Amino acid sequence: MEINQIIDTIYPLTTPSKNLIKASITETTFPKGHILFKANKIETSIYFIKKGIARAYAYSEDHQITFWFGTEGDPIVSMQSYVNHQKGYEDVELLEDCELYELKIAQLQKLFLEDIQIANWGRKFSELELIKSEERLISLQFNTATERYLALLKNHPSIIQRVQLSHIASYLGITQVSLSRIRANIK
Repeated sequence: MEINQIIDTIYPLTTPSKNLIKASITETTFPKGHILFKANKIETSIYFIKKGIARAYAYSEDHQITFWFGTEGDPIVSMQSYVNHQKGYEDVELLEDCELYELKIAQLQKLFLEDIQIANWGRKFSELELIKSEERLISLQFNTATERYLALLKNHPSIIQRVQLSHIASYLGITQVSLSRIRANIK
């Protein structure tokens, strides 16, 4: 997904404001398996996925719990680092070779002070991330595993084809055996 489309999806900007953000963005690539963010570290950049897929996870005892997937157009951000300049709690792993747009948080903060439209863009960016987190929490609290799987299938069908079943099961809060049963019942 191209950067113009990603920026406009968050909040449409005038051409001069959009050009200011674009001038601060660099393109970068990383291979499949690369750990982009590490827990207990302050992240200095946010990324937008041009091509590829990523997952965020945290450790619970001896296993990883996946709580987020990102595909083309999605931001990769440690909200603790972005908002509070504190260490994040998540690791972010790239599940495919990825092409990313990188934006340094310090540069974005500087742009917020210089351009009210970019400041509004940043506010909208944070609001959209908050809504995604809220929807995820509500889904985990009130929907069955089957309902969560069907929602993932409906809203993000490419994830089912591109991500290991163990990561999908973890994301849904179930075992891989339970996921296999759900998939068998749906067919």
